[in-house]
Parts: sequence; structure tokens; C-alpha cells
Amino acid sequence: MKLKNKFIGIIVVLGVIIFIGGKNPLVGLSNHKDTYLSETSTNVSSNSSKYLMLVNKKNPLGLDYEPDNLVKPNVKFLRDTSDESRYMDETAAKALEELFQVAKSENINLIGSSAYRSYKSQVRVLKDEISSKGVDYANKYVAKPGKSEHQSGLSIDVTNEARCFDKTSPEAQWLANNAYRFGFILRYPEGKEDITGYNYEPWHIRYVGKDAAKEIYEKNITLEEYLNKIG
Repeated sequence: MKLKNKFIGIIVVLGVIIFIGGKNPLVGLSNHKDTYLSETSTNVSSNSSKYLMLVNKKNPLGLDYEPDNLVKPNVKFLRDTSDESRYMDETAAKALEELFQVAKSENINLIGSSAYRSYKSQVRVLKDEISSKGVDYANKYVAKPGKSEHQSGLSIDVTNEARCFDKTSPEAQWLANNAYRFGFILRYPEGKEDITGYNYEPWHIRYVGKDAAKEIYEKNITLEEYLNKIG
């Protein structure tokens, strides 16, 4: 029985790898560290630049990239949020605490859903979404491992008590109009899908620092446009 279970596990892992790498399951793994950013890359090594690192389908992080200053922000998380996903970059975490506190003072109750996710965890998330919602949904809403901002420690998905965080909810509207005040941006805004590569996600915010966030918000642009790295 143990041998059978082990065999089934191998088949599942291979299936996810095929989805990630294309027809050849070895593509995307053998040269992974050569094509992905490393933790010593100039894109992520300095404090001034790491908050503006571009992570998307064309600009992935390294297989073993892990932020070195992860802390747990003192905010409310969903009960079923994993311990790992309660961590964030220290500066982003402090900004998030302030955001949640001000939101609460304005009768907006936000809840953390998922912050940091390692490469390994993103593999599991992708596999689960494909199994439950299909490949088409996963392509639109779920980043492939190495291409998720959650791995940077600078992003978090938030929700509300009703766990219905669409653009009509007071919480989503407040977040869209106020996140920049604390250095966050709505990373995947509506109408910018062709630039970001992902569908509109009112729950996903990314820390970039107050100056950049203010400009991105006021000009109604994406991080890609701000960095002039489209295409």
C-alpha cells in the first residue's frame, strides 16, 4: 500500500510539473536557477530596490528565493491561514498593521488571508486550484511557482468577515482608495489584465513604498507601467 501511494504521489507531482514547464516535464527545471533571479540579484539585494522588484509571468523569482526579514504582522488572519502565510517582509508588515488599524477606525474590518508563500507552497496551491477549478481558472488567477508575488513577502490577499471581497463590498472599495496611503497598491487592477497578465483581484495588495504607491494610484497605472517594463 505504501508503495502504491508513493507511486500515485509521483504521478501527481509530474502532472504539476508538466503544467508548469510545458510538454517536456524537464523544461523549466533543469535551467531553473539560470533563468530565475537569485537572492543576490541587484533587483532584490538593496532595500531601496527590493520593494519595487517586478515579479510576474515574465520576471520570476528564484527557486530557492526567500526573504531574510520575514515577521508576523499583528493583524487578524483567517483561522485556516497556514502559519507560513502569516509572515511578511518586516517593513511591509509594519505598514500593513497601520493600514488595518486605520481601516478599523473607519469601520472597515479587514482580515488577512494569505501573505508569504514559498515556491514549494505555491506548487501545492496551483495543484489544488487546478484540481478544484480547472486549468483555465488557474491560468487567470493563480501564479505558477516562482512567478508569484507572495514569494517576495511583499504581497498579501485580504478579505472581510463575509469572505466576499468583490468590488462592490465596502472593504474592497476602501482598500482600492486608501491602500496607497500606507505604501500598498492594488496589484491587479480592473482593465489592466493585458499588462499584468492576471484578472482583476481586489483582494491582492503589494507593498512598494509610499512614494511609488502614491504615483501609481494617482496615475491609475500598474507596477509594470511604473517601472516601464511592459512586454
